[in-house]
Amino acid sequence: MDLVTGAISNLILKLGELLKEEYRLQKGLRKRVESLQKELESMSAVLCKVAQLTPDQLDVQVRAWAQQVRMVSYNMEDILDAFLVHVEDQEPATSNRFKRLTEKTAKLFNKSKARRMISDAIKDIMKQLQEVADRRARYMDGDIMAKSTVTIVDPRLSALYNDVTMLVGIDKASDDLISMLSSQCDDGKYVNKVKKVSVVGPGGIGKTTLVKAVYEKLKIDFGCVAFVPVGRNPDINKVLKDVLIDLDKQHYMTHLNMMILDERQLIDELHGFLKCKRYFIVIDDIWETRSWETIKLALIENNCGSRVVATTRNSRVAKVDEVYNIKPLSYVESRKLLYTRIFGADADYLDKLPDKLVSDKILKRCGGVPLAIITMANLLVGKRLEEWPQVHNSIGFSHKDNHHTESTMRILSFSYYDLPSHLKTCLLYLSMFPDDSPISKDPLIWKWIAEGFVHKERGCGLFEVGERHFDELKNRSIIQAVEFEEEEGIIQGCRVHDMVLDLIRSLSSDEKFLSVLDGLDSEDTLTESSPRRLAHQKRTVDHNPQARNTGMPHLRSFVAWYCAIDKMVPLLSFRVLRVLAIEYCEFKEGYQLQHLGNLLHLRYLGLIETNIRVLPKEIGHLRFLQTLLLNGTGIEELPSSLRLLPQLMCLRADWKTRVPNWIGMLTSLEDLRIYRGADDRSARRFVKELGNLTGLRVLRAGIAVLDENMERDLVKSLCNLKEIQYIHVEIIYPAIDDTMDASPWMSKVSWEAEGFVSPPKLRRLLLGCIMFPTLPSWIINPSCLLSHLCVHVVTIEEQDLKVIGKMPGLHDLLLPTSSTVTISNIAEGGYFKKLRSCSMLSSMVQFLRNEDSSVSFHMWNGEDAVPFGTRKDGEGSVAPIVMPCLEFLEFFFFVQTMKDCNGYCGSIGLEYLTALKKVTVRIGCQGASVVEVEEAEAALRHAVRIHPNHPTLELIRHFEDKMILASDQQEVEATRC
Repeated sequence: MDLVTGAISNLILKLGELLKEEYRLQKGLRKRVESLQKELESMSAVLCKVAQLTPDQLDVQVRAWAQQVRMVSYNMEDILDAFLVHVEDQEPATSNRFKRLTEKTAKLFNKSKARRMISDAIKDIMKQLQEVADRRARYMDGDIMAKSTVTIVDPRLSALYNDVTMLVGIDKASDDLISMLSSQCDDGKYVNKVKKVSVVGPGGIGKTTLVKAVYEKLKIDFGCVAFVPVGRNPDINKVLKDVLIDLDKQHYMTHLNMMILDERQLIDELHGFLKCKRYFIVIDDIWETRSWETIKLALIENNCGSRVVATTRNSRVAKVDEVYNIKPLSYVESRKLLYTRIFGADADYLDKLPDKLVSDKILKRCGGVPLAIITMANLLVGKRLEEWPQVHNSIGFSHKDNHHTESTMRILSFSYYDLPSHLKTCLLYLSMFPDDSPISKDPLIWKWIAEGFVHKERGCGLFEVGERHFDELKNRSIIQAVEFEEEEGIIQGCRVHDMVLDLIRSLSSDEKFLSVLDGLDSEDTLTESSPRRLAHQKRTVDHNPQARNTGMPHLRSFVAWYCAIDKMVPLLSFRVLRVLAIEYCEFKEGYQLQHLGNLLHLRYLGLIETNIRVLPKEIGHLRFLQTLLLNGTGIEELPSSLRLLPQLMCLRADWKTRVPNWIGMLTSLEDLRIYRGADDRSARRFVKELGNLTGLRVLRAGIAVLDENMERDLVKSLCNLKEIQYIHVEIIYPAIDDTMDASPWMSKVSWEAEGFVSPPKLRRLLLGCIMFPTLPSWIINPSCLLSHLCVHVVTIEEQDLKVIGKMPGLHDLLLPTSSTVTISNIAEGGYFKKLRSCSMLSSMVQFLRNEDSSVSFHMWNGEDAVPFGTRKDGEGSVAPIVMPCLEFLEFFFFVQTMKDCNGYCGSIGLEYLTALKKVTVRIGCQGASVVEVEEAEAALRHAVRIHPNHPTLELIRHFEDKMILASDQQEVEATRC
């Protein structure tokens, strides 16, 4: 199902299923089904052509026809699904022979009735399709793809002709880009090879403005220059001609015969022109890789120090070039741009500041995007300061009566209309989420799957295809990736900029795709009497039986976010519901999801952080249920009927939820997160039954006991998980108030002897609950593709650490160990080249005295000390070799050990980790005085303060109760002497 063809794609597949022998359709009905299938295939082809055009290019009647076809397809799918539910019902489960025969006879009667129903329904649908076709024939003349005759001026042109005095926040970005373009060799000379840099960022972020400013600064240094925009669906022949005209306007504009060339001839012409020239060419606004690859064929390598800059919204286009990711404006820059646009470049806008709270709200809404700030400024020009709150609250970016906002929306809409049809649908679905809220990736993808937006591909599961859709939206800069704090380096979700959110909500409304009720709305404000998707946001939901929109028989998604729910809309109203998400909500006490078992079409049930304490046993009737998210509910017991769900692929339980003893029956599971065993016996059974879940991709489980037999069973189960990508086994207390020791258990089993090898798809391995005597050989497999590794090892050898350091994709490492590791002979290329987060909670990290009596932060290297991130060669220059990309560092700092090194003077070497963003230091206070601890903390603060990045610092004291009191200090000093 997608926005372009509605449910037609699904319908074609389902009609094909209906033609199978098992459904025993009458001969005449089979012919009608086959005829309907062919009609839908023809309609689908036409709708796909319609989808390639923007509204400006599309006739109004064509849009109306396409919408009518989609509505008919939705109705048809509802009827087909209802039929399939009837005829595919399970056999009677009773053991009484007479009763079973009676129930079976009744089911046969119902199936016969269902076949008559589908026959009548198909006749009705074909009649509706004929009416739509007749209406089209009556009112639509000529080509269905007739384009609008209105000339549309590209609103991006203004960026090429901005007044430089009005540019704000561009100085640092232009300096950074110029620095990238002016890179030097080791001998200080400029690189002669053609250098290509791609500037990547979302629409409206200022890519064109930036490269135009850089172009104007640098073009005087080059023999020939060109600045050529490309855009969506480019004519490559015209682009190459434009490059030639910019390079030598006088020649190519006066010799028109030179311009009657095909692409190959134009490339040859450019090669001849650029062969011995130092050129600077900007190719602005490239949308897809194929166009860029063709254009680059013309940009000859001539060893003259030439430079090429491209701008794009799609990171995939830029992947083979050096990339400059343009950043949003800072708060100060955003404020300056806003007031400069309102009050003028020469005005002292600081004297005109309105209420700071209102200003901050406006700037927050703009998110540092220059286009958004300029749009808001244009809306505020001429308004009194006391009118600003009203403008902010009532207009926003989707206000269509203002040409500035229309231009902004048009620029953003280019990204939307460039999407393939299935991604348009996925993007519009994001309009149901509240503004300024992070959207969790996994639940979003499961919702897409439940709605039918994601289809299987050969060799790829549904979730993996959904991940590709998510990544594509991210790569096109339409959504902003979010890394949640609990797992740095992993993209856990996304945000949608307010401009994009306003755009997709407007499109959703126009296409009757989704309705949103926020805190200001009531039930009666729905624009659709029977919506397909309905989202409640930050409001009180109090169902009124007399409300106009009670029935909602066609509703496919019902979502409530951050709502107080006094009385829920009756679930019986939702006859074809696929998605029921009541998340981050507060229910009136005692609500228990009455009639849940009647939602026979339900695929997704999400109750995240909502106070539902009990699941009804009728959940076992939901045979199509794929996703069940219960984290944050407080549910302690899963109903046993859950084991009857044959299609359940994702189960995430609450921390309080006890592990059932039938988990191995859910053989379709791909994602299992469950933490608490009811008792020792159930935990043992759980570990054994994991081996039945051979399709698991994600396993996150908690165990409270782990003896030798249980560890052996765990290893055997893990051996069966050939598809596993994420293993996280942790220690969970058997009771909430338990104070048992949470130290890792020492492994008593040889995993290698049990036949365990690293699964081929494993990317994240977190086994901190088990302590291995030495690093297991299956972890240090050279072909390992781990990105996250947490393993507790008593003794680690130098070669083991070197192998880990050479893992090509490793970017998160937690490696507790009791050993001090010696690294000698630092290899060329260094170690941990992609590592972003590192926790060294061991004696691996030490503080050593340098020859100049300063103390530096080192990785222990035998008799030599290798500072993190650097190596000193024979000439004293510094080259990055260890952890050059490290952003998050955590380590233990034992004050007494440091004191024994005669103080904390000088740097501790953090400045060599040039990418650092955050440092967490766990300070071991035992054996040290309060003064010594404070001195150590001061030294750490100084080290962070002088770091070029100024990372944040978190200091956490440990063993404060074992510090030496001031009264004991003299005695301790005497003892040391």
